[in-house]
Amino acid sequence: MGVEKRINDEEMQPLAERDDESRDSIDSTSTASISFALLGGANRSAHGGRVARTRKSENQEKYHDDEEEGDLEEGFVPPAGGWSAPRRDSSKDAAVSQGESNIIPGIYSGGRGGKKLDLDGVLFGNWSPKSHDISWFPGPNGADGLLLEQGGDRNKAYLRVEDIRSRNPGNKADDTIVLMRESSFMVGKRLVRPSKVWPSPDLKTVLVMSDQRKNWRHSYTGNYWLFDVETQTGEPLDPESLDGGIQLASWSPNSDAIVFTRKNNMFIRRLSSKNVKQITTDGGTNLFYGIPDWVYEEEVFSGSSATWWDGDGKFVAFLRTNESRVPEYPVQYFIPNTNKPSRPSEENYPDIRKIKYPKAGAPNPVVNIQFFDVEKEEVFSVDVEDDLPDDDRLVIGVTWASNGNVLVRETNRESDRLSVVLIDAAKRAGKVVRSRNFSSLDGGWVEPSQTTHFVPADPKNGRPHDGYIETIPHDGFDHLAYFTPMDNSEPTVLTSGDWEVVDAPSAVDLKRGLVYFVAAKENPTERHIYTVKLDGSGAGYALLKYEGPDIPWQKVISTPANEEKYEESIEKNPGLADMARKYALPSLHYQTITISGYELQVVERRPANFNPDKKYPVLFHLYGGPGSQTVTKKFKVDFQSYVASNLGYIVVTVDGRGTGFIGRKARCAVRGNLGHYEAIDQIETAKAWGKRSYVDADRMAIWGWSYGGFMTLKTLEQDAGQTFQYGMAVAPVTDWRFYDSIYTERYMHTPQNNPEGYDRSAISNVTALDQAVRFMIVHGSGDDNVHIQNTLTLLDKLDLGSVKNFDVHVYPDSDHSIYFHNANKMVYQRLSDWLVNAFNGEWVKTRDPIPHKSLARRALGLINILRNG
Repeated sequence: MGVEKRINDEEMQPLAERDDESRDSIDSTSTASISFALLGGANRSAHGGRVARTRKSENQEKYHDDEEEGDLEEGFVPPAGGWSAPRRDSSKDAAVSQGESNIIPGIYSGGRGGKKLDLDGVLFGNWSPKSHDISWFPGPNGADGLLLEQGGDRNKAYLRVEDIRSRNPGNKADDTIVLMRESSFMVGKRLVRPSKVWPSPDLKTVLVMSDQRKNWRHSYTGNYWLFDVETQTGEPLDPESLDGGIQLASWSPNSDAIVFTRKNNMFIRRLSSKNVKQITTDGGTNLFYGIPDWVYEEEVFSGSSATWWDGDGKFVAFLRTNESRVPEYPVQYFIPNTNKPSRPSEENYPDIRKIKYPKAGAPNPVVNIQFFDVEKEEVFSVDVEDDLPDDDRLVIGVTWASNGNVLVRETNRESDRLSVVLIDAAKRAGKVVRSRNFSSLDGGWVEPSQTTHFVPADPKNGRPHDGYIETIPHDGFDHLAYFTPMDNSEPTVLTSGDWEVVDAPSAVDLKRGLVYFVAAKENPTERHIYTVKLDGSGAGYALLKYEGPDIPWQKVISTPANEEKYEESIEKNPGLADMARKYALPSLHYQTITISGYELQVVERRPANFNPDKKYPVLFHLYGGPGSQTVTKKFKVDFQSYVASNLGYIVVTVDGRGTGFIGRKARCAVRGNLGHYEAIDQIETAKAWGKRSYVDADRMAIWGWSYGGFMTLKTLEQDAGQTFQYGMAVAPVTDWRFYDSIYTERYMHTPQNNPEGYDRSAISNVTALDQAVRFMIVHGSGDDNVHIQNTLTLLDKLDLGSVKNFDVHVYPDSDHSIYFHNANKMVYQRLSDWLVNAFNGEWVKTRDPIPHKSLARRALGLINILRNG
């Protein structure tokens, strides 16, 4: 059976949509080389035009700046350019400024003679760019420029580490280090096929997971093995338990031990022995050690790990989670599971999985940071004066420094008061070193983040004390700040301006005192790399992953810290480029619209055969969650592309208030009142589009998934049929009291503190919904994220209000992504068919199914004819 790749990630994301990938501590070892993902209108791919390089490409002049706050050097990738002169369309409701994006010839040129996109090709990943599974690996003794590669070439070993310098002719570098020759190995009579692999820092042993079994979005269990590089043989991580169902395993930075969690308890295996020592003993149904529970995995760490080794391998910090007071939510599964046989006489009953799921206002799990002293084999906690109380504390980040010091970032339950705790694990003492009230600052909140970067002291380079770099609010935008010493609460602000850093910092060149980061400086829809002076392990190589708008590519280049200049293309995606030229892909038109003083980003997708003299129906697609971003210049051929290419409709997306990278004022405006301002922005944009000569204002629809499903219904409710005639909501929240506490209370406060806000945000005005021509609701019955309780409760309200202008489809046992038993293909086909019927006027015909009197008389006459022969 072939592998099916998901499309439309932003449609199926958790409500807390993020750009960052899961940051399990198992692979969080800092590296000397760095990786970036880039977006930009003026960038050129490796197969044509300008290449990514440092600013002075002729003489490779070193970076410099004048040491003023916020002074930036752009590294590697030039800023976006090539926009046409703005053209303004004025309307009573909104000011629209428009500028065409860079249209890539043969790719986004709107080829009229090309083939139309087919839905299956989009759904099954035909348009997904190739990306090599390589990453930087910090070699022994801090070696730089080592690429870890897995699979991909039958002529090479399955798992290998290659010194990038060996690819340069004339360079003397070590040969490739073969870690695993084959893609499987035997342990006794058992064949082990790796699902995931993690080499030890000294490259002598590989930690291997096999038989991976999914738990929640990011977590899984599996069987773990140790593979010896020299002998090419394997053994169980725990010789006493071959099928242990291990939930997480993590290397010591010294390569001499592994800590792991099994059945919610923690263990340690030293490589010098085959014995496994149990660290905790009371883990179980309600107590978790070293791994997050459902809500922390989903909303805080976006990953499966809550275990952190210190850099010296002397201590392990881990999260203790007690969810004994958290209420359970039962998820029912109706389709028999052949892998889970039922007990006799119970095979005809649904399987029920009870999840500890804290809804808004309900008791949260109680979390504490604990430590394991590896040498003394002791578990201990550290009491901190003025720490947040257990029932009002979220742990959102842990960063080890040096000498046993660790920073713990905490917030209160509503995520608007930050507390940074500095703990000395060796002395078993701690104190609060920094706190900030974000509610008083701008009415906003603190987002969970694991990007805090430790900067060690280096007196020779002007850094007498340890410190750290973190993203903080500065003049209304998220910027980089440097705190030193560790207990200093007043930072040096490294960047400033009306733009925001993204998932920063990416790396720090300690020798040169440079901080590398990605920012949306030129335009909120773009990403470029910059450096800023730190004022005080060089990053010698960078793996660049260009994501659009042109065909994506990968390459490795040297950084300014490297005296040897290097550039190599890893992937150009020529097959994708060739395919793109054969299809009538939509043209993308990036614009801005100003609503209530906020400049918002918009992208309009036009059919390849667009004719300005015709009238087109318009589909609005949105996500819209706080801090999210849907309008980007990423190369993407998705459902929206299919609608424009195959169905011939215009598709518009606007990132309204509350979304990311346009400043905290716009982002925080939605707090306590989710859905209100976001809906206004969708409606006002639709009104502006409805006045365009090529738009059929009587055929406008809106659709979204997850938070986008909520926003679809909220927009229809607020619009009451004045602008949008149709809507399609997939897996929607309909009442924020039903969603999880950590996400919801961050943006809405608790229901106890903001009951009116929860009432306003709920989808409740069914009379207004009845003013739309028709809408559709889709949900998976096994959704563990946005429970089907949301849809069922809304259906009850619609029934009580005698509302009939809607359709509902439930996909049995599907979770939030709606994939079970061919459901993903079916849901997109249903969306497509329903939309065609809507824009063809079918729902206008059937809005009132009661036959007209003339039709009734005609039917009666026909019956009489049949009776009389």
